[in-house]
Amino acid sequence: MKRFETHFILIKKRSKLHCFKIFNQYHHVQTVTASGFSDFRIRGSRFYGFLFACGSLQEAESFLNSLKNEHPAATHHCYAWRINPNSPEEFSQDDGEPSGSAGLPILNTLRSRNLINCLLVSVRYYGGTKLGKKGLIDAYGSSAEQSIDDARLASVIPVFQYKITYPYTMESAISKLKNDFPLVVIDATYLEEVEMTLAVPIDIHNSFRSVLSSLEHKLTHCTPLGESYRVE
Repeated sequence: MKRFETHFILIKKRSKLHCFKIFNQYHHVQTVTASGFSDFRIRGSRFYGFLFACGSLQEAESFLNSLKNEHPAATHHCYAWRINPNSPEEFSQDDGEPSGSAGLPILNTLRSRNLINCLLVSVRYYGGTKLGKKGLIDAYGSSAEQSIDDARLASVIPVFQYKITYPYTMESAISKLKNDFPLVVIDATYLEEVEMTLAVPIDIHNSFRSVLSSLEHKLTHCTPLGESYRVE
């Protein structure tokens, strides 16, 4: 099932830099659990592709700076990132290539593969022959595709978390709740009462919330913790 939540679209253009807040799409979203690498030549130019897992702009900048230090003689360091499964943001950079010929093909590849919380960098060493805009689009797209194919991926499940506290007399009702919904118990403490942190998939959150509300008067505490995500 697809679920879309519309978020304000922020578009900022400075030279060849684009940053967007986009539609929040929950449909077979994936992230990187092991980095990917690619290396190929075309008409004398060499392209090294690197795919990393990253959860913030700071992490992306750190990976990018490391690659620039490792490849100081490269002609271009073109890249794109997508972060935050619950409110996705995107960024792409052409780094001196013709506008839309490098960063955007990389970003479009991340979009088409529905990848989030990742940075993909394609490092180019110019080989003396111009590829033209279409050739560049194909080359950077191929660099991105091959890097993704080399990586290990896992599904990202957007969830909503609750912390509940209840007496042991509620154990059967809570067990039924866990049987009726695909809940994940993140943490549980069994003392005088049970304190439990639960995660419910965003797609069924409204249905779950309705049932939980019917039990709320029997719970000692029920605290919504907000949106998060799980990697499976």
